[in-house]
Amino acid sequence: MLRPGEIDITRHAPEPGCSVEEAQKYTRWLATHHYENFNVVSWLLPKALHQHFYNLYAYCRWADDLGDEVPNASRALELLAWWEHELDACYEGKPSHPVFVALRETVVAKDIPRQPFADLLKAFRQDQTVKRYANWEDVLGYCVYSANPVGRLVLYLCGYRDEQRQRLSDATCTALQLANFWQDVSRDLDIGRIYIPLDAAAAQGITENDIVERRFDDRYVRLMKDLIARTRLLFAEGRPLAKMVDGRLSVDLEMFTRGGVAVLDAIEAMGYDTLHHRPSVGKLKQAGLLGRALVAHLAGGNPRSNEIAPPLAVVGAQHAAPQLGATVADSYEACHRIARASHSNFYYAFFLLPKPKRDALAALYGFMRLVDDVADEGADLAAKQRGLAKWRGALDQAVTGQEQLFDGNAAVATPASSLDGAVEVLPALVDTMQRYKMPARYLHDLISGAEMDLTVKTYPTFDRLREYCYRVAGTVGLTCTRVFGFREARALDLAEKLGLAFQLTNIIRDVHEDYKLGRVYLPEEDLQRYGVSPADFGRSEPTLGVRELLRFESERAWQFYEEGSTLLGLIDPDSRGALWLLVHTYSALLGRIELLDFAVFGERIRLSKAEKMMFIAKARFGRHTEENILEKRDRDRRRAGGTGSRRRAG
Repeated sequence: MLRPGEIDITRHAPEPGCSVEEAQKYTRWLATHHYENFNVVSWLLPKALHQHFYNLYAYCRWADDLGDEVPNASRALELLAWWEHELDACYEGKPSHPVFVALRETVVAKDIPRQPFADLLKAFRQDQTVKRYANWEDVLGYCVYSANPVGRLVLYLCGYRDEQRQRLSDATCTALQLANFWQDVSRDLDIGRIYIPLDAAAAQGITENDIVERRFDDRYVRLMKDLIARTRLLFAEGRPLAKMVDGRLSVDLEMFTRGGVAVLDAIEAMGYDTLHHRPSVGKLKQAGLLGRALVAHLAGGNPRSNEIAPPLAVVGAQHAAPQLGATVADSYEACHRIARASHSNFYYAFFLLPKPKRDALAALYGFMRLVDDVADEGADLAAKQRGLAKWRGALDQAVTGQEQLFDGNAAVATPASSLDGAVEVLPALVDTMQRYKMPARYLHDLISGAEMDLTVKTYPTFDRLREYCYRVAGTVGLTCTRVFGFREARALDLAEKLGLAFQLTNIIRDVHEDYKLGRVYLPEEDLQRYGVSPADFGRSEPTLGVRELLRFESERAWQFYEEGSTLLGLIDPDSRGALWLLVHTYSALLGRIELLDFAVFGERIRLSKAEKMMFIAKARFGRHTEENILEKRDRDRRRAGGTGSRRRAG
């Protein structure tokens, strides 16, 4: 796909399909030699993370060069599409390009979702077609894809996955991107781009032509002052993040912020004329910034950086659960009581597992049910947010045996004591996490999904919805797969796909009820495609446009079912009946919704108890294959007349 010598960084790249060792050697070289010999990996970071940072940097560097170093826009778009195809191959467990051979090791080791990598490519594609930004919102929207994914990827590498840290990281990354824009006005003009919001310029009496012709005067000074003031607010918004991470990482984060602010200071010091000059921060100044960051770290310390999740921690036998007031055996029994009372489709699958695995799923379900209840019960938003913060603190204290911070204050000796059911559930949960080597970040991600439900009511794109589905359902698939036992790392990717299929099924079924609760999960881009407005979900019955929209989402869900179903052959034989039952039940529910032509605005569509019992019997006594895990009748009907698209489940 890439022609010889088309971009400079191909010179030292090994051949496609090279060994992991060769690939890692290349990403290390690229990160330490490219451009200004910039050291991507700070000497303060744990050595175990260095190679992962090299791999991440190599991906970003290649994507950036494919977008910016290829002069022809159509060719750049072609190459970026090729790069995304290579990304897909990486996540399918079949990497070929040396960057992805190395990156695959990082993706699996750190359990990084695909979305942040894909978001970066959106920004690079946008740069090929969008050269002007009408307003501040458009510029910030670009930063969502060009800058924020990098911060989130760094957090994933360091073991942090919660929504709170990600929001703070987004603020810092957006501020850094904006500082770079104001610094590089002259360079961007040379390549035909203007990132200055045109409405902000117009407010100072500046036209687009004034910028293109580089007319510097008092109007431009006022414009820069306005833009810099807005950017400083974003730096201030993200600054608390440095206090919420491991001490070594906190110095790097503090350096990023100080460096970005120093760029703004340099613009001010040179008189704001970035139309003709590019201010820079010299090496002596950078050394001073590092020194101040180190002094701040050593003087102030960072003793409570684990207020949400301990970095890089995977729960293992070395972690002993604190005494929470219930024995492990009593705790498992309490979890089973919660699961029985829920009448969930998941609970029926428990009985097909050996007792240790059955107990483990009950512990996971009990925890998830109680966290979900915090988000669903009552109307006080602040109280719900405090409740979820307490669950984070209680989870971390149970896992580490150490007091945590939550809700901005030091935790009491046993934060679980203030949460209904936590004292009973957490001993079993910690025992399960130890037995099945389950990363605590999965459960933190699930809490983040509950937090999203409190404040996020709509989703502009499917990519944004997919992030939510990962948190509330993909995490369930990942934790269950740890319990099931698996042979290959790609099993985790398939588990996420099944979780997404389940969540999409639930979203399709509950679209009317969700609207009445003030939520619309279906992506706004899809509503626009089918001419549907959110108010259409409040009608007494679906319109033709709504039915077509739901059919589109249903086809999307079916693709995830079909891709994820290959997980069946990768898990332990003693767990296949349970997985078969779960997939068969949820796919049958989606088939029922289709059979009723998406009449989901009336009585909630369910499977009958007799149907569920029949499925249980098949799961218990029948053969479990990829060919029969989805209901054959529905698959045949879809292929005969389906639309060939995809979307929801649950």
